[in-house]
Amino acid sequence: MISLKRVILASALAVATLAQAAPKKVLLIAGRPSHPPLTHEHNAGIQLLNNCLKQGAKDLVTTSYHLSPTKQSVDWPEAAAFEGVDCIVIYADGGGRHPALQENRLQQLDKLMKKGVGLVTLHYGVEPTKEKGNAEFLRWQGGAFEIDWSVNPHWTANFKKLPKHPITSGVKPFSNNDEWYYHMRFVDGMKGVTPILFDLPGPETLARKDGHHSGNPAVRKSVAAGKTQTVAWAYDRPNGGRGFGFTGGHNHLNWKNDNQRKTVLNAIVWAAGAKVPADGIQSKVTDRMMMANLDKKVARKPRVKRPAKKKVKK
Repeated sequence: MISLKRVILASALAVATLAQAAPKKVLLIAGRPSHPPLTHEHNAGIQLLNNCLKQGAKDLVTTSYHLSPTKQSVDWPEAAAFEGVDCIVIYADGGGRHPALQENRLQQLDKLMKKGVGLVTLHYGVEPTKEKGNAEFLRWQGGAFEIDWSVNPHWTANFKKLPKHPITSGVKPFSNNDEWYYHMRFVDGMKGVTPILFDLPGPETLARKDGHHSGNPAVRKSVAAGKTQTVAWAYDRPNGGRGFGFTGGHNHLNWKNDNQRKTVLNAIVWAAGAKVPADGIQSKVTDRMMMANLDKKVARKPRVKRPAKKKVKK
């Protein structure tokens, strides 16, 4: 006769197995259009990543996305979209325009983060403000861009060494020219933080004068000392939730780089609490896919420096 204890144990194991096998729910949010064509393509980027997740991770995650309109209307999903979600991805402008900083959305997200929901922010989306969002982002993803501390130069980063982590599964060393932010503000002692992509920027990345985003004594000292700078990181929260920050993504065409794309796809799956395959999330993109869903933008006209008017003597 089978004991009651064995039946209960077998039932518990069965439930755990089903829970583990069930796909995790991922919600991808795109910010409003900004910047010239092929840069900050939030809508196109989110749809591309969504397509890639459906290609290589459909058994691991189910996805839905919310695109941001060009008009001043709803730029945030309705509450129902967040029900049962396991990971939220935000690809948007940051600072005062960050969609997560509007209205009471930080409080909404905080409730989800306390339940263990994962958070992935891409490019400018890693930047809240000192006054609003900085403390929350550090709790949720272990690091964030902070003005007068972090910088945002365009440079070619060479990721020659990769740590052993689920996010780097199947990823090979790669290089890309992008607006790689660095000198992030991290939690004390980097506790729970695992640098994923890092390199030592050249001194030319600090050629600009000191400013909110361009330079400061602390970052100049760090680079001069030869300290490598983290541009993508994973965070294991004390409550078991996970976060990931990725500072690249300014240049839309860089998503065609298989290793950059795989890094972010792996990170989304990992942050959702699903198991990343040994060879990572497989996906293929074509030129047609890359050029699909682009925002209708008007290229910025170059500023023309006009000669000063000569004073006419009367």
